[in-house]
Amino acid sequence: MRIIDPHVHVWKNDPAFPWPEENKNPPREDRTAEDLLALMDAHGVEKTVLVQVIHYRWDNSYVADVIKRYPDKFMGVGRINPEDPAAADHVSMWTEEHGLHGVRLSPAKDASEDWFTSSSMDPIFARAQDLGIPMLILTGSRRLPDLARLLDKYPELDTVIDHMADVHPDDAEGRKLLADMARYPRVYVKISHTWSISKGGYPWTDTHDLVQEVYQTFGAQRISWGTDWPVCIGKAEYGHTLSVVRDEMKFFSTEDLEWVLGKTALTLWNFGEK
Repeated sequence: MRIIDPHVHVWKNDPAFPWPEENKNPPREDRTAEDLLALMDAHGVEKTVLVQVIHYRWDNSYVADVIKRYPDKFMGVGRINPEDPAAADHVSMWTEEHGLHGVRLSPAKDASEDWFTSSSMDPIFARAQDLGIPMLILTGSRRLPDLARLLDKYPELDTVIDHMADVHPDDAEGRKLLADMARYPRVYVKISHTWSISKGGYPWTDTHDLVQEVYQTFGAQRISWGTDWPVCIGKAEYGHTLSVVRDEMKFFSTEDLEWVLGKTALTLWNFGEK
């Protein structure tokens, strides 16, 4: 069974990849690609998608450097400033010149009349659709109707809802809003962050019913696990983010588990495979 992790962050205190001026408190401890490779080897993870960390803001240079150095191990997703009039061109630049494959937006969870509902989204979504790269959305469930209105206009865009939109198991309205997104056949969901939304310890059993509902609603071919390393540190070990899905969520069939642990991610990021 191939194991592909579609959600990890890396960074490094290195003058070649300076922190932006607005980051007044950059992380002191590195979480490098080499650290990650050791974890991957220890847990049988074959490949990983690096998602640009917010510490660098809109400069995706470190991720771009890593995927060039380890092309058989990593692909990358970048961030762009959604309020920059040239945002769509930045998507093209990072994709075509630096090899990134995907863009991530992070609308505020409870905002209204903000950039995510403005006309500035249209060129960004259109460009991602034209380039054939996935759009990753990090937000709360109450923003999903805003996302839906955009997807009505861009039906050929692959879109990934990160971390189940941080819906908590006891949030009935949030669960419904997430389930409603299944009507878009090119919407995918990462079933990550069970360690974050749980009220208990590993294996976070109070979240399993929610994951099973997402699985039944979207199907195995549109959901994927993810570690969210190193954000998980302090709440979950890297290996536990894998084993909770592979070993503890007994409702997955063997065939479907192959999709959740690897094949779904490979649908969106093929790592040059045909």
